Amino acid sequence: MIDALQMKMLEEVAGLHEMPAGAFNIRTNGVSAARNSTEHIEITSKEDGSGIDIHIKPGTKKESVHIPVVLSQSGLKELVYNDFYIGEDCDVLIVAGCGIHNGGGADSEHDGIHRFYVGRNSKVRYVEKHYGQGEGTGKRILNPGTEVYMEENSSMEMEMVQIRGVDSTKRDTFAELKAGARLVVRERLMTHGDQTATSTYRVELNGEDASADVVSRSVARDRSFQKFDACLTGNAACHGHTECDSIIMDEGKILAVPSLEANNTNAALIHEAAIGKIAGEQLIKLMTLGLTEQEAEEQIITGFLK
Repeated sequence: MIDALQMKMLEEVAGLHEMPAGAFNIRTNGVSAARNSTEHIEITSKEDGSGIDIHIKPGTKKESVHIPVVLSQSGLKELVYNDFYIGEDCDVLIVAGCGIHNGGGADSEHDGIHRFYVGRNSKVRYVEKHYGQGEGTGKRILNPGTEVYMEENSSMEMEMVQIRGVDSTKRDTFAELKAGARLVVRERLMTHGDQTATSTYRVELNGEDASADVVSRSVARDRSFQKFDACLTGNAACHGHTECDSIIMDEGKILAVPSLEANNTNAALIHEAAIGKIAGEQLIKLMTLGLTEQEAEEQIITGFLK
């Protein structure tokens, strides 16, 4: 049974107002609360109870899988493994995400490990959003791990979003790309208070014409700390780009560690990193339109993180 509080969090992390169409598995407080498989997408529990397997048949087009998680029980900690087996010539949307409501004094934590095996010529769009709320003193902790194994000429677009309420997060992402495979990552992150967030990306471009574009946009407010650590390794004639663009405010701290490793003379790799405060002329321009300084800052941040 999914209650009203949990439904609100599902709306935040997965855009759900009701049970979604297509395949889904909704996890609440450590158990599966609702599940549906379709003709082309089968969701089954792992035999050891540690998570689920999602099998998407070859040729599946324009279908979706929703696998959000919500925790509303203070003090609950869990580790879940979800494996996606995506056949050849597919075109699918996968929506994950986790919301934690902590109204108590004990820490709540969800560690989710997602492994993707993407078949040849398949196209995957993956959306993962994290959200925290609750007036309790216990922390809201999210540690997502993602592994991506891409066959020839496959593509994957990953949207990783964390905007509010998560006290601590460690995001670890690893990907291996074969010939012609294409990976695009767009991370959007905001921290405030005493929150900490570490994002680590390791991408190995192993096949000819493989490409990766990893871009993070973030805002660190109050006394929060962020670390962006991205490494692209070119082992063939490939293309790679990584970028970190951050706004620092108040007493926030940001550490950007982009790195490149070329093991082939035809590996073309680029990294960029920029950290700075909101430009004064941007604030002045908006304030002349009638906004207060705080309202102007919020407008700039909202636009920056879109």
